[in-house]
Amino acid sequence: MSISSTAKTEPAYSLVDFRGQAEQILDPRIYGFFAGGAGDEVSLRENELAFSRLKLLPRVLRDLPAIETEVTLFGCRLSMPVIVSPTAFHRLAHPDGERATARAVAAAETVMTVSMASTVGIEEIATCASSPSKPSPGLWFQCYFQPDLGFTKAVIERAEAAGARALVVTVDSPTFGRRERDLRLGFTDLPPGLCCENMREPQSDGGYGTVREFSFTPRYSWEHVEWLRKATQLPILLKGILDPEDARLALDYGVQGIFVSNHGGRQLDGVPATIEVLPAIADAVAGRIPILMDGGIRRGTDVIKALALGATAVGIGRPILWGLAVGGQSGVREVLEILRLELLQALALCGVASVKQLDRKIIHPPSIGGFL
Repeated sequence: MSISSTAKTEPAYSLVDFRGQAEQILDPRIYGFFAGGAGDEVSLRENELAFSRLKLLPRVLRDLPAIETEVTLFGCRLSMPVIVSPTAFHRLAHPDGERATARAVAAAETVMTVSMASTVGIEEIATCASSPSKPSPGLWFQCYFQPDLGFTKAVIERAEAAGARALVVTVDSPTFGRRERDLRLGFTDLPPGLCCENMREPQSDGGYGTVREFSFTPRYSWEHVEWLRKATQLPILLKGILDPEDARLALDYGVQGIFVSNHGGRQLDGVPATIEVLPAIADAVAGRIPILMDGGIRRGTDVIKALALGATAVGIGRPILWGLAVGGQSGVREVLEILRLELLQALALCGVASVKQLDRKIIHPPSIGGFL
């Protein structure tokens, strides 16, 4: 399995342009791992297609002196309501891996959510995300509960010490999704020299040693969320919420944010697209805590649609990996800048001065709510 470091030579005008170039550059097994989903990949495709079924209803002659895209989440001031969702194994896309991603995301003045399965340790990623001249909005850290809660707590403490500003807990993985594309292509493990650096055992000298295997079990419950609230002072977001009742339970258990996600269609195939369930979850939460969502965001207009239906911000995953594969740090930065430009243009064309003014009236038909 080879890891390409080919520099981008063709211009890219959209996020999807980067997808095509990444497919040409990457080893088919690596591209398949990044691109694939569970089962027949129905939910994977629907995440994007569902956005195309939503229409925008612009207003005109609105006298817009400026367009405002900044938002603040958990003390992090973001230049736009777009963050980087957790994705594993960035060094499969480019030798610099998460280092390059962190530098690009910091330059774009938004947040990178570091995967628990990153191929660079959280401490080094945090160093790459910081700049004396321009302070980064910060890093968030993704966590999966592990059967050994002592080890889980040690990983969280490691992220806290590195400066993580929030904890994104992925809760939609009681077992590993069946990803048939990986099976067909023969993607079974990381190549020699790469590992999940955040899964190393803490040692008595303050270093980190043996790499633990990820564990999945259906025995996790809401009691683990209660345990987590006592284990950390970081804001907790639950990632993988699709049912409004689970959103209500999250509120009951005192979490600080919800991440509407179907894991990029990589866990249970046949679930709704995330944009389809977002309105009902927004109704259940009723503005009490921030709602983020990911899955299928490919255009600035997709960002507008998600914010209009109740999201505070959105996350992108695969496009970051496409940009990283194609151009390293500059490729990731270009992906984010394309999305920023599209967002600004779409807001202006819709007659909206600020992302904070978006609501369901801009969606046609405006009576949309619950499942589409």
